[in-house]
Amino acid sequence: QVQLVESGGGLVQPGGSLRLSCAASGSIFSINTMGWFRQCPGKERDFVAEITRTGSTNYVGSLKGRFTIFRDNAVNMVYLQMNSLRPEDTAVYYCNVILTSGLRVWAKGTLVTVSS
Repeated sequence: QVQLVESGGGLVQPGGSLRLSCAASGSIFSINTMGWFRQCPGKERDFVAEITRTGSTNYVGSLKGRFTIFRDNAVNMVYLQMNSLRPEDTAVYYCNVILTSGLRVWAKGTLVTVSS
């Protein structure tokens, strides 16, 4: 009913920036919170950031202001701006939304590799 398509992943050098995009389609009126998780190599999938319908945001504390989440309700997209990237940011990043029903819908994930 809700489909998520990510773009923007790839290889970036340490200190560089990258912006991930996620487009939602389908039953978009049922979307409540939008956000991002990531799974670093050999680790569990962890929360990164989320944004509510009205624009309230939450971030994992370890990001130290380097990441910013944005949402464009007119075009049904959510973005993750990543600055000052470090090798430890290397991960598969997953866009996700929480529907009004409470169901969480996941994108397939996009790989971000931070390396020289």
